[in-house]
Amino acid sequence: MAFPSTRYLVLCCDYDGTLAHHGKVDERTLAACEQLRTSGRKLVLVTGRRIDDLATVFQRFDLFDLIVAENGAVLHRPESREETLLGEPPPASFVTALRSRGVAPLEVGRVIVATHEPHEGAVLETIRDQGLELQVTFNKGAVMVLPPGVNKATGLAAALAELQLSPHNAVAVGDAENDHALLHLCECAVAVANALPALKARADIVTAGDHGAGVVELIEEILADDLAAREPALVRHHILLGRDEHGNEIRLPPHGCRALVVGTSGGGKSTIAVGLMERLEAARYSFCVIDPEGDYEQVPFAVSIGDPGQAPSLEECADLLCRPGTNVILNLLAVDLKDRPRYFENLLARLGEIRVRTGHPHWLIVDEAHHVLAESAEPVAAVLDKRLASALLITVSPALLPAAVLRTLDTLIVLGDKPQEMFDEFTAANDLPRVTLAGGPAQAGTAIVWDKRGGAPRRVRPERSRVERRRHVRKYAEGELPPERSFFFRGPEGKLNLRAQNLIQFLELADGVDDETWTFHLRSGDIAAWVHEAVKDEALARQLAGIAGDESLDAATSRRKVREAVEATYTLPAGP
Repeated sequence: MAFPSTRYLVLCCDYDGTLAHHGKVDERTLAACEQLRTSGRKLVLVTGRRIDDLATVFQRFDLFDLIVAENGAVLHRPESREETLLGEPPPASFVTALRSRGVAPLEVGRVIVATHEPHEGAVLETIRDQGLELQVTFNKGAVMVLPPGVNKATGLAAALAELQLSPHNAVAVGDAENDHALLHLCECAVAVANALPALKARADIVTAGDHGAGVVELIEEILADDLAAREPALVRHHILLGRDEHGNEIRLPPHGCRALVVGTSGGGKSTIAVGLMERLEAARYSFCVIDPEGDYEQVPFAVSIGDPGQAPSLEECADLLCRPGTNVILNLLAVDLKDRPRYFENLLARLGEIRVRTGHPHWLIVDEAHHVLAESAEPVAAVLDKRLASALLITVSPALLPAAVLRTLDTLIVLGDKPQEMFDEFTAANDLPRVTLAGGPAQAGTAIVWDKRGGAPRRVRPERSRVERRRHVRKYAEGELPPERSFFFRGPEGKLNLRAQNLIQFLELADGVDDETWTFHLRSGDIAAWVHEAVKDEALARQLAGIAGDESLDAATSRRKVREAVEATYTLPAGP
């Protein structure tokens, strides 16, 4: 089994010119491949050759979990010898026409038709004359004809899906023109020393050794530190967080980043979270969101499970997360507050097991983290530290989280008007020297970002999300807030107990209660406080506070103004 923090779970190798030299694979290269398999990782061979042709020069099919042959057109399973065609073969008339034109040699596979230069002209003319939709791919003098859109990357994508692995947990190594798509698909792209210059220019890593010696070198690095020493070369996958005051991009590494977002309610924490989700999804990194308050059920690129009446099933969550590219949001509204830490601990253990085996979910995002973390959080901290490579925790202040968890986090993102206090709490929990901030609180719409492993705090304007969170319609307007976050009309003497579990009910009850009860709650600031703390809408809360402070307004007028303010901010369902 691969060690817990494994990032790269599969090595995807080209054959000719990479694994093999003059068609043969030497014993040292075979031994290295065996070592890689012993570590628990997978091996996939990706070749332009036909399976029967490959078998004449290579007998160790057993080293590979899957073989992608015919430049992406055939998926071969060495253990069962079963094959799946990943494209349609050209019509027999096409092969007949090529032979009549004297095209030789001519190899015909299950899907691929291949020859060599200088016959590319005849191939292209035949495709044109027969009105066929076929593509021509070149590979060091070889001329390969395939269905449109079929290449090594599409074939490997099918192989990885069958293995339940993501391309973000794959390393690809090649040497020639037809390896461009293969290398581009995978998280780490490697070219052996003898590769074409154009491929080397696109690769993240170029080995010192050529052919099999380069593959051995790569495998040794994977086994030594999971390519951690190569991380500085892998910036092409970093995720945009925002831009600094000079317009420079500030990015987070997709692997090994454990960040904490803190700040007062309504300060923009969820905006950062949704923006990060959006960019993770665009880059095909998978994530799991722990959503204690039902804030994210409307995110369109994730599957939401659980609702106010039903807790999310751990089995359903595990099943979804075993599928590469699937994002899951767990709505915990139906989980009692006192039961959430135990639920989260069980969930985290399950996520850790899935992550070790499959490499995903790539990110864990925990909103209102203080709701799910118990005071004794060592088991949670151990899973965060050892098994979940990247995480984003969101809360009001670091002091609300156990020190054991804070010590597993490396990046602090602070919003709001108390940044120094937040920094002090974070550094104290990590036994680090105090960081003195210059320039005062961050301006509205900006954050202060700091990596405790080095560097000075930076002021960043987070990148705006293209997808706005639509909490207005369902959760706050017509959803069901839990009792501890609902509004209660009790009156000045506490004789009433009318619960408003959303904004619609609040407005309906407001119209029905007596003037004394309405005025009591409005003037005492109860309504503005509820909107600020439970609905988390600081701007609307300020409006309501202003209405409450205007003593010239009678009960009817203040009711009308409160309704207008709510309806101007929230999209309420149409009346009957």
